[in-house]
Amino acid sequence: MHKRAFWLGLFPIILTFLVWLGWTPPALALTEEQKLVSEVWRIVNRAYVDETFNGRNWWKVRQRALRSPMQNREEAYETIEGMLAKLDDPFTRLLRPDRYRNLQVNTSGELTGVGLQIAIDVETKQLKAIAPIAGAPADIAGIQPGDAILEIDGVATKSLTLDEAAGRMRGPAGTEVKLTIERFEGGSIEDIVLVRDRIALNPVTADLRTVEDAPDMQIGYIRLTQFSANAAEEMAQSIESLDAQGADAFVLDLRNNPGGLLQTGIEIARLWLNDSTIVYTVNRQAILDSFDAGHEALTDAPLVVLVNQGTASASEILAGALQDNGRAQLVGERTFGKGLIQSLFDLSDDSGLAVTVAKYETPNHKDINKLGIMPDYVVKQNPVRRDEVGTEIDRPYQTAVELLTESGVVAKAG
Repeated sequence: MHKRAFWLGLFPIILTFLVWLGWTPPALALTEEQKLVSEVWRIVNRAYVDETFNGRNWWKVRQRALRSPMQNREEAYETIEGMLAKLDDPFTRLLRPDRYRNLQVNTSGELTGVGLQIAIDVETKQLKAIAPIAGAPADIAGIQPGDAILEIDGVATKSLTLDEAAGRMRGPAGTEVKLTIERFEGGSIEDIVLVRDRIALNPVTADLRTVEDAPDMQIGYIRLTQFSANAAEEMAQSIESLDAQGADAFVLDLRNNPGGLLQTGIEIARLWLNDSTIVYTVNRQAILDSFDAGHEALTDAPLVVLVNQGTASASEILAGALQDNGRAQLVGERTFGKGLIQSLFDLSDDSGLAVTVAKYETPNHKDINKLGIMPDYVVKQNPVRRDEVGTEIDRPYQTAVELLTESGVVAKAG
């Protein structure tokens, strides 16, 4: 009798634990919409970087979400977006099927739109430009990192999620979209009409240059605009080609590079570093993991890296690794300051979920989130045309050349 009473008393405890894990008794069978909401909740519950969920009772958030009336998939998406908004983390977000497909295309090599990487400022909640893609309509129109995007076709961006804003800027090639921009420096407000285009992501451009004041020295200039899937292979080819042509030193230009695939950033760092830590990641249990470079560097020639406020995410991982390991000196302006790592999860209805799963630290354990990386030589960018970037008129680039021509200033790979 006592044994039976014990099991009966234990049953509510077991039931409570199973429900906490996301299990629902058969009598309370979920609709398809509720199942999708519960699926998202479980992913965030086990993967989100902050186990306090930014001070939110995540279980209660689930209960309220499941009580929401959901008659169709669109209402389920709206419920999920409301649930995720409780985290106050713009990088943890639902990607509806069409947007999820577009994101996968974006990282694989081609997209259609204006070519502008954007983010929501965590403090002001204002949509801002991180960086335009080189040669894209936004770049040609002169949109700069830090510019606030107030409206898209007359719709206030403060009423839009990050992906809704991105979706409004995408569209068929040849169509127009009007952005109302508040300039980062000066505060002037202007309307810019952009014509959408098909944007091929050729992330690496490179050439060999002779220094006028040091004719015996040749510098390999490499500009990396995005960490897409093909960037590491193109970077390796560029380094090997320039090295074969006799490059004595290199300038790696990461200005206005908004990041991309973390693994690509790791692979590119390994092309420059020998036997070094590239980055530490810290998960919700404060457990450190690291990515390291073996003895795989393609060159030990001196290196200077150019950065600015549009240098973000994977670009900051690369820049921080090269700086902290003494492999390169950084020239330019403080970087953007995105030190959070997202993972993508496939959902059962072909949509996706981006979740902040960790933060990263540089090899010297610097947390750069919202702080950025300070370059070794702070050089404010002077106004230059697109075709003058990386020329003698470009002040940060010229500073990099001067550093490289000074004997012993810049470290080698070791």
